[in-house]
Amino acid sequence: MTTHVEQELDRAITARQLSMIAIGGAIGTGLFLASGGAIAAAGPGGALLGYSIMGLAVYCMMQSLGEMATQLPIRGSFEAYAERFVDPSLAFAVGWNYWLSWTVTLAAELVAGALIVKFWFPHANTTLWAMGFFSVLLGLNWMTVKAYAEAEYWFASIKVVTVIIFLLVGVLLITGMLGGEPVGFQNWHLRDAASGASAPFVGGFAGVLGVFMIAGFSFQGTEGVGLAAAETADPVRAVPTAIRSVFWRILLFYVGAIFIVGTLVGFNNPNLLNGDETHVAFSPFTMVFQHLPRIGYYAANLMNAVILSAVLSCGNSAFYVATRMLHALACAGKAPKPFAKLNSRGVPVAALFATGLVGACAFFSNYIGDQKIYQLLYNASSLSGFLIWLGIAVCHIRFRRAWVAQGRSLDELKFKARFFPYGPWLAIGLFVIVLFGANAGVFTAPVFSWFDFISSYLMIPIFVTLFVVHKLWKKTRAVPLRDCRF
Repeated sequence: MTTHVEQELDRAITARQLSMIAIGGAIGTGLFLASGGAIAAAGPGGALLGYSIMGLAVYCMMQSLGEMATQLPIRGSFEAYAERFVDPSLAFAVGWNYWLSWTVTLAAELVAGALIVKFWFPHANTTLWAMGFFSVLLGLNWMTVKAYAEAEYWFASIKVVTVIIFLLVGVLLITGMLGGEPVGFQNWHLRDAASGASAPFVGGFAGVLGVFMIAGFSFQGTEGVGLAAAETADPVRAVPTAIRSVFWRILLFYVGAIFIVGTLVGFNNPNLLNGDETHVAFSPFTMVFQHLPRIGYYAANLMNAVILSAVLSCGNSAFYVATRMLHALACAGKAPKPFAKLNSRGVPVAALFATGLVGACAFFSNYIGDQKIYQLLYNASSLSGFLIWLGIAVCHIRFRRAWVAQGRSLDELKFKARFFPYGPWLAIGLFVIVLFGANAGVFTAPVFSWFDFISSYLMIPIFVTLFVVHKLWKKTRAVPLRDCRF
């Protein structure tokens, strides 16, 4: 019988599948649902600025990951890079933090799915719907990686086509080319009744800073290309192609969609997430399609169904990447050995069940409040994501320094990141600002809330604790540049 060390993941993901997974990987609740919260908190201008700045930082981070993943398409990806180029204790903290981040994201996607269903069934039991969606995703991940990749290819295709149609319909509605009065830019001139602030930047600088956190949650999943590289048939060709597509996705899908939503839906609409806790939170995409003359009702229902499939797709991806990271941690001796075992189809079943067990915290949404627990989950997931992205940028800087220190030529790299060294340093600066500043509002709120404080900052001490405990336990040291393994 094969031991867990000898078992290898199946390289069954094709270039076609990886590219579409990269394009659609981050198109989920962050765009379809949480973007409404960004507009409600910061106004259309603030949301657009926040998503644009964060998009630039993520693009730089993905260039860094692309260079390393193309050169070293290995199991565990950035967790393994942290061990090889920085410090084994950082690898331990990054790996466990990444697993926790995606199990939390899985829970957030399950809650989001239940929220979206409330468009049709306003009094639906969130827990029952979350359990149903959980069962479907567990079944999909139980199958082979080839089945997962093909399912994600078609799910991602649906999401991409939906966003393109949304952008076209949005422009026609703004200009009035679909009939009726043109909407124009009237929603950019609204004023907040309480503060008197104008709509474009209703939340001021603090509002834009808060959007960084929502945008971080939205863009999470882009780094999954690095993990999928270990199961890709031809990573040298497939990974750079997938990485290059990230910029256009961010520019067109996110910035374009935020502009359309902010123009067609007022920041004070009570059905936006964060808009009014007494109203059901709808997807702003669904709300835009309700504006269509004559067919608005049917178009909104169709859009809501497509968004639900997109949310389940993101939940499916969350299940996949969290499971693979736990498997990689076990293979590296950083997690219990049973999580390294694969079944006959090449699926790490024990890691899959452990991921599902934590993701099932979505079942408590009925007891805390649907919108409240969703915001708590995406906040925790965002913090974890920023810590991971920070680690990727640091690994890339050390990767390049080690490459040069060992006498290697940059021409030998199979893919070179753009804007080095400015790109990773820019990303590091922005990620640090967001980690400590995006939730600073908890200290200036009229009434201090321990619930908000813990949900806003808990992931940072968890990450630091993982790093310190492992360092004290294993007595690790930073890896000298000449000892880094390529």
